Amino acid sequence: MTPTDQQAHWENIYTTKGEAEVSWFEETPTESLRLLQLVGAQPSSAIIDVGGGASRLVDNLLAQGFENITVLDLSAAALNSARARLGDKGEAVKWIVADATEWQPTDTYDVWHDRAAFHFLTNEKVQQAYIQRLKQALKRGGHLIIGTFALDGPEKCSGLPVARHSAESLSALLAPDFDLIDSRRHEHITPWQAVQKFQFSTFRYNLRNTI
Repeated sequence: MTPTDQQAHWENIYTTKGEAEVSWFEETPTESLRLLQLVGAQPSSAIIDVGGGASRLVDNLLAQGFENITVLDLSAAALNSARARLGDKGEAVKWIVADATEWQPTDTYDVWHDRAAFHFLTNEKVQQAYIQRLKQALKRGGHLIIGTFALDGPEKCSGLPVARHSAESLSALLAPDFDLIDSRRHEHITPWQAVQKFQFSTFRYNLRNTI
């Protein structure tokens, strides 16, 4: 699927389905919030939610007083949905419509959060393109929080194939620049009560190999 086809796919999803009619919907993104606390994120921390779509993570971060939030997604419809939900509060957020594998970052971040975007990258070339942007955008010493389907999780999502991961497979892709600091499994309950097995892995962008 080309980037144009991918964008059309996600635009169709977000324009034809309600917020709670997609499998990844969470009223409260508990695991993501726990991991942001784990890495010591503060209200002044620069946080980017990659593939954030219409996720309610941004709502929760604003409610907790976070002041420097960016949400990036391939779908303009998804971001518009989140902005409409937030109303005036959404003016404090930076919204970016972009493909994370082609985006050219102009800012740097303390935390890069990705729940269920990376696992749609199913070949090494696009995975490495994503990682290249990650390294450009994340500050050294910053943290990557990444949630993917676990090895025993779904093989497809929204009609698309996914690449399932373990902490070890992600560590291999991110070596030698990222150190794994936390690994945990999570069972996500979809709006129709199906169980999806996730792997959440948290990394620190290490200070080695810097000049």
